[in-house]
Amino acid sequence: MNHRNKDRAEAQSLLAHRALAEVSRVRILEELRRAGRPLVTVELAERVGLHHNTVRAHLEVLQEAGLVTAEPEKRVAPGRPRIVYRPVPEADDERTGYRLLAGILTSYLAASPNPGLAAEEAGRAWGRYLVERPQPFQRVDSGDAIARVSRLLEELGFAPEPVVEEGEDRILLHRCPFRDLAVRHPEVTCAVHLGLIEGALAELGVRLAATRIDPFVEPSLCVAHLGGREEVAAGRDRRPARA
Repeated sequence: MNHRNKDRAEAQSLLAHRALAEVSRVRILEELRRAGRPLVTVELAERVGLHHNTVRAHLEVLQEAGLVTAEPEKRVAPGRPRIVYRPVPEADDERTGYRLLAGILTSYLAASPNPGLAAEEAGRAWGRYLVERPQPFQRVDSGDAIARVSRLLEELGFAPEPVVEEGEDRILLHRCPFRDLAVRHPEVTCAVHLGLIEGALAELGVRLAATRIDPFVEPSLCVAHLGGREEVAAGRDRRPARA
């Protein structure tokens, strides 16, 4: 790849990242992928519960980022054809290779004596490595820690939304970058994601920890629950020992 093509690819990747930083656009893209056919703005608006003008604006951003295509609807009836939208196929050669490797490693871990524990330990190590670390002598409170972990999850493509409701901290994950693997092997994929959050919080030195992840409580939503580190330690003590 020459420098011009590399710069163009990096610029397109940045546009895609910015487009998917908005939860509503993630939901729209997921609905297009799940539909299996082109959709018009009104259909999408009904599916995601937004005004059609709002959806149209989001679609323009997704189209500019190269994530969605638009074309006139093929019709035989007279009248002006409507514009239909379809998602751009996700798989390119590089991404397909990464997904193949991820699938191989996931299936290998799934066959191990304790796949969840091994996957969580791996995620925890990477969470410690990837999180934005505080400066020396800087104290990080729970709110700042959740914000830093959310930024990490956003960079990884989870479209996170931190919430505090009825005294419980949670992070809503509106997109799973490895949804296909999570459906086939949730005991591995979700454990990696849980460990990732745990490791990041531990690296930040707060008493908050990830207690569990509820996968696919809605088609495009997983929920990471946060609690005291003592609660996580107690749950880990109750896990069966490795064979």
